[in-house]
Amino acid sequence: MEVLLADEYGFCFGVERAVEMVEDALDEGVRPIRSLGPLIHNAQEMERLGELGVSTIDVPDEADADTIAVIRAHGVTPQVQRDLEGRAAKVIDATCPFVTRVQHLAERAALDGRDVVVAGNPDHPEMIGVVGYAPANTYVVRDASEVAALPQLRSPLVVSQTTIKLKTFLEVAEAVRAKTDAEPQVVNTICSATRDRQDAARALAGQVDVFYVIGGRHSSNSVKLLAVCQEQCDKSFLIETPAEINPADVENTQRVGVTAGASTPNWLIDQVVSRLHELGKQAAA
Repeated sequence: MEVLLADEYGFCFGVERAVEMVEDALDEGVRPIRSLGPLIHNAQEMERLGELGVSTIDVPDEADADTIAVIRAHGVTPQVQRDLEGRAAKVIDATCPFVTRVQHLAERAALDGRDVVVAGNPDHPEMIGVVGYAPANTYVVRDASEVAALPQLRSPLVVSQTTIKLKTFLEVAEAVRAKTDAEPQVVNTICSATRDRQDAARALAGQVDVFYVIGGRHSSNSVKLLAVCQEQCDKSFLIETPAEINPADVENTQRVGVTAGASTPNWLIDQVVSRLHELGKQAAA
């Protein structure tokens, strides 16, 4: 059984940067390190960091003068950041630069009196943070069908959650044109790593019998990767650990594809690949 890795997979720049910032703080070994919410959407990596001394808090009030607080890669609202800075000894802002760009675009548009339409999941931490930069002017829609319910828009800016599918974003942008008298400003803010991983997964999924996406079930980009793979390969599965691989799914299989979400560490990917090779050897024995 041949195991093929997609050309692009695993940690994106923003996630790798956030983890490195926390590891640098751990090396200093001065104060307790608390992440406001899970640093990234991968339970296994969070467990590893927890063993090194990183814990999670849910609200800024749980920080104190002995705490190094970390803003996770998804970002937070300006008010939450101010609250955190008022309580913690130090705040490490690990917001992904691609997310920061969306925040600043929304803020500038709102200051100009314009409306902002964001293609994304309104319940996602990234979107909650973005809305905080322009709360009176921002509308988050999951897809083009939700645009019809919006009011008439003022010189709208259309951006996207960094992990959304390009097709969804383009459909939302087109639907917005019917809700305004002015041509909307459309800025594609999908992270390049997200696009690259989806394109690579799509290319490989058409060449294999079974496909595994390694990632957290609460990870937006991992769920989107699964949807992309399922378009080309019916037997596509989202797994968090190698223990979730069902040997029956790869029986009599010639080629298996593997990719991983942007919050999935290399050590976990290696474990899954090793397990697949082990199953292949058992089948050949």
